[in-house]
Amino acid sequence: QVQLVESGGGLVQPGGSLRLSCAASGIAFNFYDMGWYRQAPGKQRELVAVITYVGSTNYADSVKGRFTISRDNAKNTMYLQMNSLKPEDTAVYYCNAKKNWGLRNDYWGQGIQVTVSS
Repeated sequence: QVQLVESGGGLVQPGGSLRLSCAASGIAFNFYDMGWYRQAPGKQRELVAVITYVGSTNYADSVKGRFTISRDNAKNTMYLQMNSLKPEDTAVYYCNAKKNWGLRNDYWGQGIQVTVSS
């Protein structure tokens, strides 16, 4: 059974920081590309950052330089360190696990709220 569980969200003031975690189980974590997506009310879900199974990363232009994605394969966990947060970062953040080779799979967490407000 596959499970992706996000944690670390909450309310933070502009300029503050949060660290999101996504704990995965039921998958061969080290063979999956992992990513963070977010969706604000009335907006489409967008890719925030991705880290591939070999550790390469990509970021949305809106978060580049402020957010850092990482993974700890020994803990089956992906992280998103969010610094210099802005109100426009407010959204539900979703963890995604995807394998694009062999038997393809695509899994999602339930999402976690991040609110940036003074």
